[in-house]
Amino acid sequence: MSERQHEHNMIPGGVTFHHAGAFWFGVIAVTAGTLLHLPMYLMGGATGYRLAGMPMGVGMQMGMLAIIVGLGASLYGLYPTVGPNTAAVSRLHVKALDDAPISWAHIGLLVAMAIAVTIDIMKPTALAFVMPGITKEYGLKSPLNPTGHIPAATLALSGITGTVLGSIMWGWLGDRIGRRASILYAGIGFIGTSICGAMPSYSWNLVMCFLMGVTVGGMLPLCYALLAETIPARHRSWLMILVGADIAGAYVLTSWLASALVPTYSWRILWLVGLPTGVLFILLNRWIPESPRFLLANGRDEEARAVMRRYGATIVEAPESELVEAQVASRWSQLASREFLGLTLVIGLLALGSGLVLFGFNLWIPTNLRKLGYTEADAILRNSSMIGFPLSFVVAWLYGFWSSKKTIIGLTALTAAALFGFVAAGDAIVQNRTLLYVLLIIPVWGISAVVAVLSVYSAEIYPTRIRSRGTGFAAGASKFGGVAIIAFVVLGIANPSIATVALIGAIPMTAAVILLAVFGVETRQRRLEDITAEELHAAGSALG
Repeated sequence: MSERQHEHNMIPGGVTFHHAGAFWFGVIAVTAGTLLHLPMYLMGGATGYRLAGMPMGVGMQMGMLAIIVGLGASLYGLYPTVGPNTAAVSRLHVKALDDAPISWAHIGLLVAMAIAVTIDIMKPTALAFVMPGITKEYGLKSPLNPTGHIPAATLALSGITGTVLGSIMWGWLGDRIGRRASILYAGIGFIGTSICGAMPSYSWNLVMCFLMGVTVGGMLPLCYALLAETIPARHRSWLMILVGADIAGAYVLTSWLASALVPTYSWRILWLVGLPTGVLFILLNRWIPESPRFLLANGRDEEARAVMRRYGATIVEAPESELVEAQVASRWSQLASREFLGLTLVIGLLALGSGLVLFGFNLWIPTNLRKLGYTEADAILRNSSMIGFPLSFVVAWLYGFWSSKKTIIGLTALTAAALFGFVAAGDAIVQNRTLLYVLLIIPVWGISAVVAVLSVYSAEIYPTRIRSRGTGFAAGASKFGGVAIIAFVVLGIANPSIATVALIGAIPMTAAVILLAVFGVETRQRRLEDITAEELHAAGSALG
């Protein structure tokens, strides 16, 4: 299909489908397949929604088939027939995107991406609140049930391993078929994988939790790649950080849902909410056009013109491309090239440290608080996250108007200090609730802020052709930290006490501060092309 023919599948404003009918058929099929799993869940109402040991009915099997068919149809509906033309980098004036004022189109995209980030983060965050209930239902081994045979951490390990693979997969897909198509496909996955809440056996829970992880693994990096390439430079950083504040908002929302719904509807309800939230996100697709920079980097000028007009950018053709793409190959190895190796090491270490905290400290904190006698653990965590949430706005201002590099260094150092505080406090944390709140606020809120600035930073420092891979690498490295800490627990190498997981997370985060101070670059209010050009020039000068 030629690009001109491709325009016939484009809604005014640059919103494209390869085949709209196939896409919407897929959405309906996946939704219907998910709904066919609800009778199994409702059957457990009389027993507190305990489904362990119940057989899977024909309806569930038909639902799984409908989900598989729907995922195939929707992928066909999204996959572009106009492939990447890396030899035909557009000469349209990219600076026009940064000169455009913030419009309602930008606001619509920001709201849609904020919702996407919230839904995405709610999935892995829910693991922490699911663990106590699933441990009890299946008799798993945990600090609350040391006589169990199967470690409860295997569920978390399955899900987080899926997110690592998903981050890599979606990173490649985002650079291959586009940010919009990949984001929408992940959203459909949100709907389908919510059936994890209706799985009767623990083995099926492991399988579905892994697939859920694969689905959510790429949404966050894809959203940041799209925002970085669309929002004008002078507003890009602080607006993206505000969207990232929804990482903390997702924790607030998930902890609230856990506190309000789990006592009545069991832990399963936290997975099942993926159905309505996923459908809501798909319905917002009109506010999610493709990245104009991605289109320009792949020679898809006509589509790029439509999107640029949507964002109020004056379309001017330059003598040569501003995208600096001729020197950048669209492959994973480019992340380790001499131009980007130092920054990739910075991103990798910071992501690893934040992952160890997010999936070590934060994952086990509800269980550990209960072990210490705090029966209202969910409420404590909800209050801590809500107290810290307003600080996200301070971080957004500092990152966008003061210094991106210094903000990351200060925020990471503060989080590491709070973690060391838990190590120093030891058993005193049991008797001193005030000290508990003071120390909890920073890791619970702070690590969410670190993940947010890390996601924004990785989206700013890599060029267009590998930006999705770069943000996917950051997300994957963060999730790998989770795989490492949870694997230690499953193998019995680490005791998941508060002090242990705090120390494991604090050490690499401290190292990340040092590495960032040496190799980090400033991105505040700078055009993406200027950042890339400086990196390429610095690498050339060093080689010379």
